[in-house]
Amino acid sequence: MKIVVILSRVPYPLEKGDKLRDYRQLKVLHQNHEIILCCLSDSAVHPNAEKALKEISSAFHIFPLKRWRIAINLFLGLFSRRPLQVHYFYQRKIHKSIQQVIERENPDHIYCQLIRTAEYAKHEYNYKKTLDYQDAFSKGVERREQKASWPLREIFIMERRRLIAYENIIFEYFEAKTIISADDRRFIYHPERHDIAIVTNGIDTDFFTPDYKRSKAYDLVFTGNMSYPPNIETAEYIVNQILPELQRQNPNITLLLAGSTPHKRVLQLANSQGVDVSGWLDDIRDAYAKGRIFFAPMQIGTGLQNKLLEAMAMELPCVTSRLANKSLKAVNGKELLVGEQAEDYIAHILNVLSSEQEQKKLGNAGRIFVKEHFSWNQSVAKLEALMEAQNTDLPV
Repeated sequence: MKIVVILSRVPYPLEKGDKLRDYRQLKVLHQNHEIILCCLSDSAVHPNAEKALKEISSAFHIFPLKRWRIAINLFLGLFSRRPLQVHYFYQRKIHKSIQQVIERENPDHIYCQLIRTAEYAKHEYNYKKTLDYQDAFSKGVERREQKASWPLREIFIMERRRLIAYENIIFEYFEAKTIISADDRRFIYHPERHDIAIVTNGIDTDFFTPDYKRSKAYDLVFTGNMSYPPNIETAEYIVNQILPELQRQNPNITLLLAGSTPHKRVLQLANSQGVDVSGWLDDIRDAYAKGRIFFAPMQIGTGLQNKLLEAMAMELPCVTSRLANKSLKAVNGKELLVGEQAEDYIAHILNVLSSEQEQKKLGNAGRIFVKEHFSWNQSVAKLEALMEAQNTDLPV
């Protein structure tokens, strides 16, 4: 097939979950199909991005989003019914350019990743189309709304209501729909939501391997895009609510917060005892390799946490929240440890740190779990079959 793929970001570097999903899916799809890639971009393009895009596509187009137009769209969006993030990523001039690409390429299929890109393809009635919701955005905003203060809370309430409606309406414009987990699918409020196919993320277990540079310099490691609000709040929760009690019982316990573009709130956490903030790492495996435990007590957010897959693949014992494990569905007590309250996490961490046997047991079980359940080839094969079924009008 020839597939036109529309993305809301350039999928390189791989510091965000949607970029990682884009890049890995396209890398597998491009082995058997012609990929024509259209990427929106609201920031400077990484100098190595074009080289990376050539590896996952036959041709690519990058469309810079104009900042002044984003500002105008967001202002006008206040008086609209569409979600603000749809307004943020939509520009009419870019839409015309993408239409020209579609007309020129005459693809067999169009694949839109995230509802942010749906406006660019929803009226392309001459082509079969797939929309990857990836996450239930409305649920993610609801969780942020619950923790926000006025007036931001009012904006989140408005955005959540719009997202619920839009996620429902946009369903009708695409022949096939995908999402990352059954838990996220539950929060798409469409009467036929069970037709949305579950296409999980995968993990490259040849890349994320336990043999990589073992150097256990920290007791705890947490990774992620450190400008993303759920990761900022999780980092603050670890440092302010969990670490003091751990250090009361063991003053030498240390923590590494690793990930791109750390927010000033995260940078300030480096002033706390035993806390290091690394910022961007060229190879995120360096962070995992330095930890004894991967600790991700996510309080908000949706979707499958790639950070957990990566840590488990490297045989790092993982302690996480019930929320984060909802999509992962690992067995608590066998493949990882799940907590809900601060005292749960503290007990889990102290127990694992005190026993090398427990560390090895959890690490081994975690890697086996990931290898059995999360393969990019298997995941993309399901997506590929879904597209081909639509193109041949076969039942899915």
